[in-house]
Amino acid sequence: MKKMILAALILFGGTAIAQSTYGIKGGLNYGATGEYENYSQAAGEASSIEDGNNKTGYHLGIFGKLEFLGIFLQPELVYTNLNTEYNTFNYKIEKIDAPILLGINLIGPINIKAGPSFQYILDNKLENASFEISEVENEISMGYQLGAGINLGRIGVDLRYEGAFKENNAFGDTAADNNFRIDSRPSQWILGVSYNLK
Repeated sequence: MKKMILAALILFGGTAIAQSTYGIKGGLNYGATGEYENYSQAAGEASSIEDGNNKTGYHLGIFGKLEFLGIFLQPELVYTNLNTEYNTFNYKIEKIDAPILLGINLIGPINIKAGPSFQYILDNKLENASFEISEVENEISMGYQLGAGINLGRIGVDLRYEGAFKENNAFGDTAADNNFRIDSRPSQWILGVSYNLK
C-alpha cells in the first residue's frame, strides 16, 4: 500500500512539475542546396561542378513543447521555402520539416537544442532555366538541426543550423548528351521567432 501511495505521489508530482506548451513559429532561413554537376553521359564524367550560392528563404509552422526539470522535448511541423542560386538558374525547394529536438535550459532564459529533422519534399523546380529537373530521389529524408535560443515570456527566438547526412539528388538533361544532377541536401542557418499560445 505504501509503495502504491509513493508511486502515485511521484506520478502526480512529476505531472505537476512537467510543463507543456504549444504555439506558432516563423522566420527566415539562409543557405543553399548541394553541388550542381554537369556531365557527359557518353563519357560518364563530370564536365563541371558548381557550388550553390546562399539565398534567403522562409518558414512557417507549429510546435509543441514538453518540459521537465529544465529538459524539454520540442517536436515541430514546419513549411520551408529554400532557395539556391547557381550561375545560370535558381533552384527552389518547398518542403515540410519535422524536427524533434531535445533541449536543455541553461542560465536564465537561454537554452540549447539539437535533434533529428525529417523532411518531406513537396516540390523542387528550376527558375530562369530552359531545361527541367526531375523529382528528388527520396521525397522523405532525414537530417539534423542544432542551435540555441532565448525565451522572453511567450516569445522565443532561436538560431539553428540544419544539415543532412547523405546526398539526395535530382536529375535532368540540358542537351542531347549532356546531363546534370543537383544534390538537394539543405545546408542552412535558420532564424526563427515563436509565440506560445499556452
